[in-house]
Amino acid sequence: MTFQTRRRISMSVKYVMIILWSALVLFPIYEMVSTSLKLPVDAFKLPPDWIFWPTLVNYREVLFESNFLRFFTNSVLVAVISTTVSVGFGAFAAYSLARWNFGGKKTAIAGILLLRMIPEVILAVPVFTMFNRIGFIDSGRTGLILVYIALNLPFNIWVLRTFIMELPYELEESAIIDGCTDVRVFTSIVLPLIGPGLAVASIFTFRIAWNEFILSLVLTNRFTRTLPVAVSLFLTDTGTEWGKITAIATVIALPAFIFTFAAAKSIIMGLTAGAVKG
Repeated sequence: MTFQTRRRISMSVKYVMIILWSALVLFPIYEMVSTSLKLPVDAFKLPPDWIFWPTLVNYREVLFESNFLRFFTNSVLVAVISTTVSVGFGAFAAYSLARWNFGGKKTAIAGILLLRMIPEVILAVPVFTMFNRIGFIDSGRTGLILVYIALNLPFNIWVLRTFIMELPYELEESAIIDGCTDVRVFTSIVLPLIGPGLAVASIFTFRIAWNEFILSLVLTNRFTRTLPVAVSLFLTDTGTEWGKITAIATVIALPAFIFTFAAAKSIIMGLTAGAVKG
């Protein structure tokens, strides 16, 4: 067997494995989208119909016959505001941890990483109890935004600190010699250079705030529910409305997919750049 033949066989095996793995990963997405395009009677069929006549009845009922617009607005406001504030404050904190020396710095860095490792479900009851005691339980979106900012801030600090540490400090020294203040150095030099890191932090923070369920369920009411919580409204006493659940789940997934693919280049640059130092 020649080298070229062995190489063709090896490449064929790799392509087959990639196709099989892609099919395995994409099958749940296909199942979600296909179920959202089925009539209720077809969604419960076992075995399921792989070939069927699609319908948009589930999307019509979800988008126009429910409070979808209110839930969508709540999700957008919560995700965008919490992402913007969390990444902004995270960048300032990351710069101070990367460039300044002070007592307890190593402890603060380790504590930041440990805080991000706490699962959201553990925080649900303590946060609810604290908000209830201070009379903040009816704050709706404001309380949820504050919780998401606190939840994502450690991750953003850790990620952005890595990017800032990779920048040559000589650039900042030159700017300081030219008369720039620390704030001017940070906004005019550091922030533009860590653009890929800001993209990575923003996308991950947005996706967490957009998809989070437990804290949103505990801290919101019927007027301030986000889209993930709205999915549970289709679990009724008469049964599970799978067509509507998969329809709203597809709509929820679209912004995250679009946001991620639109910034794919920045994500790749950010992940590869951040893999050098820790």
